[in-house]
Amino acid sequence: MPSLPPHESASAAEIAHAAQRLLDGELAAFPTETVYGLGADAESPQAVAKIYAAKGRPSNHPVIVHIAPQGDVSYWAAEVPPEARLLIDAFWPGPLTLILKRAPHIVDTVSGGQDSIGIRCPSHPVAQALLAAFAAGKPNGQGGVAAPSANKFGQVSPTRAEHVRHEFPEAVAAGMPVLEGGASEVGIESTILDLSRLDRGAGPVLLRPGHISAAQIEAVLGVQVFAPDAAAPRASGTLKAHYAPRTPLELASDARLQDVALGRNLPEGRVVVVAYGDAPTALDARLQWHPVPADPARYAQALYGLLRDLDKQGYARIIVQAPPATDEWQAVNDRIGRAAAAFTLDTTDLQSP
Repeated sequence: MPSLPPHESASAAEIAHAAQRLLDGELAAFPTETVYGLGADAESPQAVAKIYAAKGRPSNHPVIVHIAPQGDVSYWAAEVPPEARLLIDAFWPGPLTLILKRAPHIVDTVSGGQDSIGIRCPSHPVAQALLAAFAAGKPNGQGGVAAPSANKFGQVSPTRAEHVRHEFPEAVAAGMPVLEGGASEVGIESTILDLSRLDRGAGPVLLRPGHISAAQIEAVLGVQVFAPDAAAPRASGTLKAHYAPRTPLELASDARLQDVALGRNLPEGRVVVVAYGDAPTALDARLQWHPVPADPARYAQALYGLLRDLDKQGYARIIVQAPPATDEWQAVNDRIGRAAAAFTLDTTDLQSP
């Protein structure tokens, strides 16, 4: 990741302060290349519990442990298979989380009670500096920061420091550091790959699509990546409804979009359409048309910031044109589909993996 302008990067003193807060068992928010994270000492059940309390997150929903580039994966995992080493060499630091067997001495608080653990090494320079400073403060030099996205559970992930401050004003007022790191380069959460069951003939399994695609992983491993099965471990961001704005969001086919443009079956109030092309010449007066990039990487980078901006504007509904159903758009489709599901599922579905 390129270096950041000074006004978009936390100072060394701010990073050192945040690292000390983590060492003291407190929370700190920090940037990564994917989204901003809400961090705590991964080896402290009491500290990790503060993440769950702040987010309103179910205690059985695991969090990802972030380590510095010089960190030792084998400290966290009971075993690191050759497949994991290949992927680490290819994609770390970067937006890839590996699910491995959890080492016995690592508390299961970070795993939602499971025998696995999610680990990644972020590429953002502020995240790396924080993680290195935190690890240096540990007696054994091995420090991991548990950090889901820094937002209330199920809501839109933050891609700027200001999003975090808006989400947790009371925690910030009470002294929680929020490290500045500019806009997130990737803009959606990491790819999650399960390698914890290879010895049982299961995997690799793609639990959550992201910037690093299944095709890229297959090219490194030389084997097929499989879809989640019934026995797959629970992982961050894989509930049916997730990543949702507060404004009702509808995912629309091209046919539905044509009806929308003519004002058919719309709610009362103002409606915004998020679509690839220019607005039709004949457009219902209640509609605002918001064009977005027809490129999956640029779309992903802009998505969460856009949803947060639209949330502030008092729309009755956000209608999003469904992206193409191709591999390149898999991660974006995953996020938008889960966001729309928050407004279509029965409430009993919302906590289902």
